[in-house]
Amino acid sequence: MIRPAPPSNGRSRRRGDEGEIEVFVADEQSAQPVEVERWEALARNVLQDEGVTGDAELALLFVDEPTMAELNLKFMGYEGPTDVLSFPIDDDDIMIGRSPDGSSSGPDRGPIDDVPLLLGDVVVCPAVAARNAPSHAGTYDDEIALLVVHGILHVLGMDHAEPEETTVMQARERELLDRFHRSPR
Repeated sequence: MIRPAPPSNGRSRRRGDEGEIEVFVADEQSAQPVEVERWEALARNVLQDEGVTGDAELALLFVDEPTMAELNLKFMGYEGPTDVLSFPIDDDDIMIGRSPDGSSSGPDRGPIDDVPLLLGDVVVCPAVAARNAPSHAGTYDDEIALLVVHGILHVLGMDHAEPEETTVMQARERELLDRFHRSPR
């Protein structure tokens, strides 16, 4: 199911407890330059614009081709590296502080009230992005920006399996890129 952009009345799609959105970025490759702070800021802006509020976490990882190929095979069943993979965490299916047998969290565990909303992981392969950029987004920076936005929208529940979903998702990507990537800095 596709989730449309949040309504203009300010209601958010995903709410954590009081706190701030945390975006953890790791550059675990050396094939292409990655501006960690720039992509962290883009991710944070996209999450906020999509209505994510409060204490929430997203991981943004930049990996090499062998790592991406391994993830692509393991989780998608496809050979070779791809440009971006998203791993949403469906917080409705997570039982924080409870063991599988349903017992309590135990006396050695702290309170679970301050656990952030875990959104998921977005994994980008800069080497594939660099190869795809000339025939896709144009420049390497534009391609990375598109992949970051695309991955985050997947984490938040958007999809492009059906033509109407593709139309909605691509329109939202353009809006977000125009607002946070292509706008004068």
